[in-house]
Amino acid sequence: LVSMAEAVVVGVRVRPFNGREKELNATLCIDMQGPTTIITDDNGEPQQFAFDQSFWSHDGFEDDGTGYMRALPGGRYSDQQYVFDTFGQRVLDNAWAGYHCCLFAYGQTGAGKSYSMVGYGNNKGIVPISCEEIFKRIGSNTDPNKRYEVMISMLEIYNETVQDLFIKFDQRPKNGLQIRESKALGIYVDGIIKNAVDSYASIERSIDEGTSNRSVGSTAMNATSS
Repeated sequence: LVSMAEAVVVGVRVRPFNGREKELNATLCIDMQGPTTIITDDNGEPQQFAFDQSFWSHDGFEDDGTGYMRALPGGRYSDQQYVFDTFGQRVLDNAWAGYHCCLFAYGQTGAGKSYSMVGYGNNKGIVPISCEEIFKRIGSNTDPNKRYEVMISMLEIYNETVQDLFIKFDQRPKNGLQIRESKALGIYVDGIIKNAVDSYASIERSIDEGTSNRSVGSTAMNATSS
């Protein structure tokens, strides 16, 4: 990345209670102050953890009339656009500058990873906002000597096996795809399909295709966990 200080940047986000947690009368044990996340244990003792950013998305929001969840006036709610502006933008900027970048969502089943990364409805996540921004930048190019090529691949790691999500489940290699490394390409997935795309709409179609081929297994906390 641009500086060694940004080689790894970590943020955490807390979501609203879901229906199951509300039925169980769950107690909120997390608070956030700036980049600091505070967790109160069963004994009432607070523990502080410092990150690059702590995103409070538990409450303090409203529907703006279009289905988009925005912060109430004066509230601290981190909406989807704010999360992108804070984290997604820096990843996109560094990738545009020629650096290899990765945005990784980690958390327990049902923690809200898919919402932050992909979103739903008008609440677009980091990935779709980034894709739209890529084509905006391409469209604003005025240099006739510059050409752009955008390609999309989509894979999953499920049961420790790498699978191409553009291949139907019953047509996939039994042992999955192999991860290899070369001096020319660096680390890559051997044999993965790369679809050329020329608009965000074509990316959406590819994502829908890949999503339909995901391995999905119901868990006690999430009926569509993958």
